[in-house]
Amino acid sequence: MNTAPFSPGGHCPATAAGQDPPRPQGHPVGILGGMGPAAGVDFVRLFLEACERHLRAAGAPIVDQAFPEHWLVQVPVVDRSRALLERDAPQPLEGMERAIAQLAAVGAQTIAIACNTAHAWHAALQRGRGGVELLHIAKETAAHLRAGGVDAAVLLATQGTYRMGLYQDAFDESGIQCVLPRPEERQALMEGIYEGVKAGRPDIARERFGAVASALHRRHGALPLVMACTEIPLALPFVEEARAWTLVDPADVLARALAQRAYGLDG
Repeated sequence: MNTAPFSPGGHCPATAAGQDPPRPQGHPVGILGGMGPAAGVDFVRLFLEACERHLRAAGAPIVDQAFPEHWLVQVPVVDRSRALLERDAPQPLEGMERAIAQLAAVGAQTIAIACNTAHAWHAALQRGRGGVELLHIAKETAAHLRAGGVDAAVLLATQGTYRMGLYQDAFDESGIQCVLPRPEERQALMEGIYEGVKAGRPDIARERFGAVASALHRRHGALPLVMACTEIPLALPFVEEARAWTLVDPADVLARALAQRAYGLDG
C-alpha cells in the first residue's frame, strides 16, 4: 500500500515565461461514491495521488491545470450487502443508475465505482451505457497482483462480496488462489465496518480488522492482504502489526486505472 505523502497544489513549480502548463490529453472521468461517503472522499484522494505519480513520472510540473477533469457524485444508496443477503431488502440499482447518468451527462467517459460490493450490479450498470466505460475493481486488482507475481492472497471483504464471489472469480481467471477468512472472522469484519468505520468508531474498526488479519497471518503466513471493502483501508493500516504486512488496497488500484484513462493511457 502506498503511504507516500500527498500534496497536490501544495507545491506548484512555475512554468517557463510564456509557456502554458501541461494539460491532460485524455477525457473526463467520474467517481460514483456515497457508499459510504467517507470512502468516496478517500477515493478522490487516491485518484489525485495516482495523477501526481503520473505527472512526476512524465517529468511534468505539479500545477492545478495538469490534473484531469474529474467528477464525484455522492448519493445515498441503500445497503449493498443487505440487498444481496436479504430477499426482500431494497435494491441499490436505481440509485446507482441515476448517479451514473449524472456523471455521463457532465461528460465522464470512464467511471470508477468506489464500493466493492456495488460491483455485484456492474454488468447491469454497464448494459446500455455505450460510450461510457465502468471499471471493474476486482478485475483490475487481479491484474495488478498477477503483474506483481502474486499467486495467492487473503481476501478481507463484506459478506455480500464473499457471497457473490466477486474476487474469487476474478482471481481464478488470473490463476491466483483466493484465501478466505472463517465464518466468525467474516462476521468480525462486518462489525468493524458497520460498528466501527460507518459508526465513527475507528477504535472498534482497528480492533476487529486487526484481530482477523493477525489470525489469517498466523495461519497462512505472509500472503498479501487484499482490503476488498473501501472501509477497511480507513482503519487496518493504522493497526501497529500491519506495518509488517503486505496490504493491497483495491481502491488504490482502481484509482490508478482511472488516472490512466484520464491521461489517455491504455488500461
